[in-house]
Amino acid sequence: MQETPFCLRVRHFLLYTMSNSNTTDFTNPSTFILLGIPGLEAAHVWISIPFCTMYTIAILGNFTILFIVKREKSLHGPMYYFLCMLASSDLVLATSVLPKMLSIFWFNSREIDFSACLTQLYFIHCFSVTESGIFVAMALDRYVAICHPLRHSTILTNPVVGKMGLAIVLRSGMVVLPYPFLLRQWPYCRTNIIPQPYCAHIAVAKLACADIHVSSFYGLFVQFCVMGLDVIFIVVSYTQILRAIFCLPTKDARLKTFGTCISHLCAILIFYIPGLFFSLIYRFQQNVPLHFHVLIANVYLLMPPMLNPLIYGVRTKQIQGRLLGLFTHKGT
Repeated sequence: MQETPFCLRVRHFLLYTMSNSNTTDFTNPSTFILLGIPGLEAAHVWISIPFCTMYTIAILGNFTILFIVKREKSLHGPMYYFLCMLASSDLVLATSVLPKMLSIFWFNSREIDFSACLTQLYFIHCFSVTESGIFVAMALDRYVAICHPLRHSTILTNPVVGKMGLAIVLRSGMVVLPYPFLLRQWPYCRTNIIPQPYCAHIAVAKLACADIHVSSFYGLFVQFCVMGLDVIFIVVSYTQILRAIFCLPTKDARLKTFGTCISHLCAILIFYIPGLFFSLIYRFQQNVPLHFHVLIANVYLLMPPMLNPLIYGVRTKQIQGRLLGLFTHKGT
């Protein structure tokens, strides 16, 4: 009976694992094998085109945001400082994933060193939590600007903004730090094959032949307690903001004030809603095709870095005006 392509792939990787079982120390494996998108290997080159496009847009868009804010002194304020933090985080997050993913799609370079895998997953999760913290800081900025406009410049001074940014980075680094330490202590006696194109905490933990409830519960703690508290803080901030907006005397004033929050709200929805969906289906997936899950996870990681600069570039008149002025000046 002729073997199906799926059976051939399974047999190939089982033989690969068995052939290396005598040389690979699975208690502390030297390498992992990233499969890319299982079941769609023949289409890897075509799949790489939209991902490469998204990465290019993310790089160009976020560097443009950083360049414009640095160039224009009129944009040196809390809102734009937080936007620069978001752009920097997006650059790191996208670059943590895409280069290795594209090397798998283009050159079939599937191996990743164990330490490099732990480093990659640390950066992915760390800067995901960082983005969540930045959204909280941006919500605070909008709350102070709308509810206490006369005190905005005295409350959110440059030193305060700098301390908030430092606190966000330190919180993210400390919260995610247990991930690689927990994963390093587990024995890996099953396989070293990861059925996706990058390393993630729960994907690596599932390869361990030990009780990984600590890793799983800690991942849920970070997801729902740390980032969940961020969501609660954002909701409370916007509740107060909406109350202040509805107290304004005219419809035009209400629309103009609410318009300053649209970009932030769009970025929040793009970040949190797919993230919650992805986290839930990864832990509790039932009858979800593996390739669909992997594709959704990849899109989730790349959508915010790609869309955030577009959202803020289109919706923020100051950035839009400076960008148009930059091209107009070059054209003349």
